[in-house]
Amino acid sequence: MKLSIKDLDLKGRRVFIRVDFNVPIKDGKVEDDTRIRGTLPTIQYSVEHGARVILASHLGRPKGERVEKYSLRPVAEHLSNLLSKPVRFAEDCIGEEAKTNVDALEDGAVLLLENLRFHAEEEKNDDNFAKELATLCDLYVNDAFGAAHRAHASTAGITKHVQRAAAGLLMEKELEYLGRVINKPEHPFVAILGGAKVSDKIAVIEALIARRVDRLLIGGAMAYTFFKAEGFTIGKSLVEDDKLETAREIKKKAEEAGVDLLLPTDHQVVDSYDPLHSRKTIPIEFTNAGLVGLDIGAETVALFSRALQDARTVIWNGPMGVFEEKGFEEGTVGIARAVAEAADRGATVIVGGGDSVAAVTQAGVADRITHISTGGGATLEFLAGDELPGVAALNDK
Repeated sequence: MKLSIKDLDLKGRRVFIRVDFNVPIKDGKVEDDTRIRGTLPTIQYSVEHGARVILASHLGRPKGERVEKYSLRPVAEHLSNLLSKPVRFAEDCIGEEAKTNVDALEDGAVLLLENLRFHAEEEKNDDNFAKELATLCDLYVNDAFGAAHRAHASTAGITKHVQRAAAGLLMEKELEYLGRVINKPEHPFVAILGGAKVSDKIAVIEALIARRVDRLLIGGAMAYTFFKAEGFTIGKSLVEDDKLETAREIKKKAEEAGVDLLLPTDHQVVDSYDPLHSRKTIPIEFTNAGLVGLDIGAETVALFSRALQDARTVIWNGPMGVFEEKGFEEGTVGIARAVAEAADRGATVIVGGGDSVAAVTQAGVADRITHISTGGGATLEFLAGDELPGVAALNDK
């Protein structure tokens, strides 16, 4: 068990909270604030307990340069609305600018530092940069599960230079739910994996098979690598030709472990020569040379939904098709509704990955999901059994 923010005496202390405010910003406004809302309980807890709150995050990939479109200033404005209190903003995360702003904080006040990645040292986990960040605070809290798989100065290095390093409330929640899936899932345990590439999910698939998942449902473009490995014609659908042998091995491991591996039975396709007017749903085995599969069909949604009927634990990561294109979001939204119904029946349902989270939101079922994970890569690495540097660096209770 990791030390929790609840184990710390926050009153009058300068508390550096690493958050994940890597959110889409358009025309100076936050477009999707899911990640910001996720960390509100930790911020509010700190404010209520009289901490002097210093928030730090990265945004985008500015590559160690100050890039105006990656400034966190719009986030400070958005956050002050959510908290109904002023959030101060420091034009830098280290140096005099940061120090002056921190020194001016009173108990219960909130300050957001400028983008950590405006300094190349952040991603290099540079010890001097980590030390500089640490001079701003008395206590360190990591609430950025989405960045916990990176060993950066603000997630790992800083912990060597602070009195205590603890998990925030969101981090705790992530570790609790994902830890339960890894250590003692209730059965039947069903995993749904989608997205473009098998290569992104190999470690997770193998870990799930080893942990005795009961059913493994595979959709999205990664399914075509399995189909091609079995000798099906997949037309011009996305495929990883260098992973055909891997797909065969996964299928064999699943069979040997008694895991039911389900693939789509039908899909929505277009003719690659006339994509705008040729959309249709066909069985997988009717796919001919010129066709491109872009989403699972209604029959597959029904098949996957039936596989969830008696589930007690469900984990879903990755879309079932080209979710961002109008007309090809139906399969993914169908699965979103199916996992929400599983949660209604009492299953523990965990949804992670940007598109899957967007799908439960779009389907209007997000509030019915047991736990929406804020991590993309971090969630996958954690489920694969890897130790996350940002978690490992925190003090044990």
